[in-house]
Amino acid sequence: MNLKELYQEIILDHGKNPRNLRKTDNFNKDAKGYNPLCGDKVHIYLKLNENKKIEDISFEGQGCAISMASASIMTSLVKGKEEKEAKEIIEDFLEMIKEKENLNTKLLEEDEKTKLMCLSGVKQYPMRVKCATLSWHTLTSALDKSQNEINIESKEI
Repeated sequence: MNLKELYQEIILDHGKNPRNLRKTDNFNKDAKGYNPLCGDKVHIYLKLNENKKIEDISFEGQGCAISMASASIMTSLVKGKEEKEAKEIIEDFLEMIKEKENLNTKLLEEDEKTKLMCLSGVKQYPMRVKCATLSWHTLTSALDKSQNEINIESKEI
């Protein structure tokens, strides 16, 4: 199996069987995101403990396979991380989706980086970049409590 096939398999798996697709019990931070260009919607729920560690994270929503896969992968990777670690992973992912070839973070194992890299192919399709980044921008909003609902159309890609 070549790398492109592996990436497609990961996206299809997470798109069809999203992890953490539910509403977190006793969440204490949340945000909604919307992509009016294709109709993707996501609602991120976080449970941060007193040490700002992500005890639980989940999402509800609907959208294309890329949007759902991205939210699924994101929630799996940041669960159990400190808030500042999650922000570093978010920043690294968003930079990789825009311009970088690879991920630089030391906070993820190689197999976790592979899961994120499977979304790198969307760079070639600007409309798809917004699908892949919707949940990530929404997570940032939930962590910062900057907006209750973000519109990805207004985010600079």
